[in-house]
This record gives sequence, structure tokens and C-alpha cells, in this order.
Amino acid sequence: MSDSISKTIKEYASEYQAQHLKELLDFLRIPSVSTDSEHVKDIRIAAQWLETELKQLTFEVEVIETAKHPIVYAEKIVDDSLATVLVYGHYDVQPVDPIELWDSDPFDPIVRDGLIIARGATDDKGQVYAHIKGAEVLLNTDGQLPVNLKFLIEGEEEIGSPNLDSFITDNKEKLAADVVLISDNAMVAPNTPTITYGLKGLSYIEVHVKAASHDLHSGAFGGGVPNPINGLAKMIASLHDEQGRVAVPGFYDAVIDVQPEEREAYKRVPFSETEFAEELSLSATPGEANYSLLERLWARPTLDCNGIAGGFQGEGAKTVIASEAMAKISCRLVPNQDHEEITRMLGDFLKENAPEGLSVEVIDLHGGKPALTPMDSKEVQAAAKALSEVFGQETIFARTGGTIPVVSTFQTELKAGVILVGLGLEDDRAHSPNEKFDLVNYYRGIESSAAVLKALADIK
Repeated sequence: MSDSISKTIKEYASEYQAQHLKELLDFLRIPSVSTDSEHVKDIRIAAQWLETELKQLTFEVEVIETAKHPIVYAEKIVDDSLATVLVYGHYDVQPVDPIELWDSDPFDPIVRDGLIIARGATDDKGQVYAHIKGAEVLLNTDGQLPVNLKFLIEGEEEIGSPNLDSFITDNKEKLAADVVLISDNAMVAPNTPTITYGLKGLSYIEVHVKAASHDLHSGAFGGGVPNPINGLAKMIASLHDEQGRVAVPGFYDAVIDVQPEEREAYKRVPFSETEFAEELSLSATPGEANYSLLERLWARPTLDCNGIAGGFQGEGAKTVIASEAMAKISCRLVPNQDHEEITRMLGDFLKENAPEGLSVEVIDLHGGKPALTPMDSKEVQAAAKALSEVFGQETIFARTGGTIPVVSTFQTELKAGVILVGLGLEDDRAHSPNEKFDLVNYYRGIESSAAVLKALADIK
């Protein structure tokens, strides 16, 4: 037995921390911005970089072309009788704008005060690379993997993954897995192992309200013509009742309410409503009556106006009645709500509640399915136990208001359980200047990945 194989996971991960950090910093230097055509070459360089890293770990690797950016697929099949785990992540990153708000070059990563600062540090290069290093740890401590392991790492997540669903549907046999493991999210608090078992879906629309053919003088026409801004404001106000509930008929018909075991789990979450409000400089946290703030944030559907425009926006006064107004409205959905059905209901409601004389156009901008994994499933419980052992404290179960549409695709197309293990933190500034990833979370993420993979060997 070699010296490396005789080491424990913790010993090996600790000994190779410097090397693992160097490799991640090299990865972060690649400006793989998927939204910018100037970075097409960099996207490909990032894919090839991953290909090289995974081949060094003796994975069979393919860089698969799509209509836009390539997918990196790798697999190491140990034994058909073992459980198969598919790790999903993405190597593309957000644009860096506004660049002037960064304290350092976003693609020249630095380590300062125990933080890795770079674009993609936590979203998602740092988190997905921790899983690659977790596989390395197992190969160099146990001599082989405890499960069949596959990696699906895409380059289009930050532009909505336009080619991912069709790739999964067309490659079910290749991607077949018992469990999908994802780390593209966060822990509920520092040093708190967290499994996210629920994600919200999304219905996002744009509403255009029109009246006259052109803007009108408010003195000459006020009181005699429809006002699209006033009308739109009334329409938006009608979307909620006095109890904070969405007033759209049928909106709650399919909703699965918060279960008793979930309420018990939420009591163990280190969350203070007072601190939440103070951190955001809020004087109140209004919402749907009879539900706690955490329940509303995680497990109840919501509707919010995300933007509104119309009429004169410049400095000073201009007395006009605008000919049209526009709003963007999103609904975050919970199981079993269907985003297409909600979009239809919402559009019908807005049109029915438009004041006289206004025409209404509703545009469906985007949608996504909610997802829920049973907390008591064997794969979730196995992962929770492993995380508790790594962190030395009980694993927290959480939902999130965010949406990762591919989770539902994995569940429906691969019939696989999905586990979301957050390795970062909510304040890691994903999508913002000075994005970070705590060194301790990167190193512990590597240990967590190895420990979870070992634990998942027992589910089959």
C-alpha cells in the first residue's frame, strides 16, 4: 500500500491544500464569460482545462459541442453493481461589470484575509472543482472510487442553459445515475452543513398597457382620457389581497403546503427575523399572513413587480399623460405549480382587471419548474450524515427561493434523486463585484465531496 493510500481523507486533503488552491486559481484566471462573444475562445480554453484535469484522474472525458458552448462530460465506471453519482456544475461565469467596483482584477485571483476573490470563485468554479478534488482525494486514499462517478459541467448556465435540457433528454443512457449531486448554492450560515431539498420555479412576464396613440398634454386631456400609468398601478395593486396573498384565482390550487416535518426542520435553522431585517435596513418584513418569514422565503409561492416604466423620466417637469406603461412581474413557484399555467392565469387576471380604455399585452419572458426532494430519502439522509461528520454538527435542511430549472429535468428525465450541497455562503457576492469563496469552505468542500461520495455507496 502506498503512503498516499494509507492516509485518511482529512489527512490527504490537508496535505495537498496548497496544490489544490493553486489549481483553482489557475482555473479562475480563465475569463470564461458565456454572455460575451469576445470570450468564446476563453470558454473553449476553460473546457479544455477541465478535460485535462479530469483525464489526469483517469476519467474518460469528452468535450461535446452544442449549438453554442461545449459541455464537458467525464465518467469513471468502477463496477456496474455500484451506485452511480452524476455531479453537475458549470464552468462559465458572469460578466464583471461594473469593473470599477472591483478591488482587484476579477480574472487575476487573489487570496486576502482567508478569501479567494475572483469572478467565478463561488459561482460555480470553486464549488464544482471541489468535487473534482474530492474524487482525487478518494482515488489517492482508497485507491478507487466507492461509486461510479460522472461529471456534467456545462458552459451555458449563466445564459439560461439553452442546450442543456435537450442534451439530457438525448443522452439519458449516457447520463444514467442513481443520484445527481449539485453544488451551485449556499449554506444557510457559516460552518453550517446544509442540504437544499427544495427549489422554487419561476413565471416571468412583461406587461404592456396602452391607450392613446401618443403622449398627451395633461392639462388639455387630463380627466378625459385613460391613463396607462394610473391603470397599470391599479392592476399591480390588485395582485395581492389585504392578507398578503396573491389574488389571482387558482394561483394556490396546486400548492403543496408546508409540512409539519418541515416546520420542525426550520426551527433548527440558525435564522433570526430581527437580524434579517437589520442587515437589509428594513423596518418591516411583510408578506402572506399566517406564515413565518422563513416559510414565506422558502416554501410559499410569491409574486413581485420587478420593474415598472412609463411616461416622463427626465429631470424637472413635463406635464404629459403617457400613451403606454410597462411592468415586469415574476412569480416564484412551489411544487406542484406549473409555470405555464400560472403565466396564463396571471395574464388573464391582468387583462380582466385593466381599467376601461386600456389595451393589455402580456409577454411570457421565462419560466422554470420547481423541484422538491424528500428529506427522508436514503440518498439525502446518507449525504446529511456524511456532512455532519465532516462539520462536526447537525446538517440543516433548507429550501431556497432561487430556481435551478435543470434540477427538475434531472428528476423527470433521469428519474434520479437530486442532492444540493451548498459549499459557499449567501454573502459570497455571486454575480456582483468582489465575488469570493472562503478558503475554509473550499478546503472543507473537498472533504465534504469525498465523504458524501463514500456515503452514497451505501444507497444501492
